Amino acid sequence: MRILVTGGAGYVGGTVAELLLQKGHDVTIYDNLCHGHRSMVPAKAEFIEGDLADRSRLEQILASRKFDGVMHFAALIEAGESMKKPELYFRNNSASTLTLFEAMLATGVNRLVFSSTAAVYGEPESTPIREDAPLRPTNTYGESKLLVEQMLTWLNRVHGFRYASLRYFNVAGAIEGRGEAHEPESHLIPLILDVALGKRKSIKIFGQDYPTPDGTCIRDYVHVQDLAHAHLLAFEALNDRDRLIYNIGNGHGFTIREVIESARRVTGHPIPVEEAERRPGDPAVLIASSEKIERELGWKREFDKLDDIVSSAWKWHQLRYRVTG
Repeated sequence: MRILVTGGAGYVGGTVAELLLQKGHDVTIYDNLCHGHRSMVPAKAEFIEGDLADRSRLEQILASRKFDGVMHFAALIEAGESMKKPELYFRNNSASTLTLFEAMLATGVNRLVFSSTAAVYGEPESTPIREDAPLRPTNTYGESKLLVEQMLTWLNRVHGFRYASLRYFNVAGAIEGRGEAHEPESHLIPLILDVALGKRKSIKIFGQDYPTPDGTCIRDYVHVQDLAHAHLLAFEALNDRDRLIYNIGNGHGFTIREVIESARRVTGHPIPVEEAERRPGDPAVLIASSEKIERELGWKREFDKLDDIVSSAWKWHQLRYRVTG
């Protein structure tokens, strides 16, 4: 199959593109490189630099190649930033995604896997969170993704637009040759590993008074390779079904302090901690139930243990540090 991957110069999109190529598919990556890196584009993928808001460009690309579908990752992803610049997130994540959908409809490309987020649930009533839980985001990032899901519901109903929406929280770990590196970095595990590498003095813990066993937030971490496999399964399932919504997660939650302790075990570094106030929009506990995709599509995690996830990331970060300094 020939697949367009938007945001394929990023961490998750690039990993999915690599797995698609390994499965023998043809991949075209479309990315404006505002946060992605040209080095993250797999060597065998076609790369086109462009913006998601450029409808005429998208239509030209979609019309000039016989794409079987699109995997859509291009988005801004920082929940904290979204609470300071909500307009930026609605423009990039919601409005520009609608432009992509318009281009797909205009060119007859009728299959999409959407990289959503479990942040659409907000503060859950119970955990682990299931797909039928209320959708009440507590930050603009989650709201911008929920707007896209609402668009997809109507496009499916009116136009028969086939889509899968995958909701996940914290992606971590690395595969050979590619891992997580954002500029600036804001995700917990890469930040912790930067401390172990001597690039930062300490790691901040935002909030110590949450209703959790040690007072810090609980989050669900899924390995990027397991997540990538879920995207491939969902894309294939759209051959027979026209609307899929799945949570993707580890099924186990870890407090911030537990993640830090895991990194201490893996790296052998003390990793000093700096305590800070809560950030707005941070729910106390976020754990996703993946029972539905396991049952319906046979998805299985290869990486269940937090230490294994952190260890794969640590190996990649060490290599990257040696190369880049």
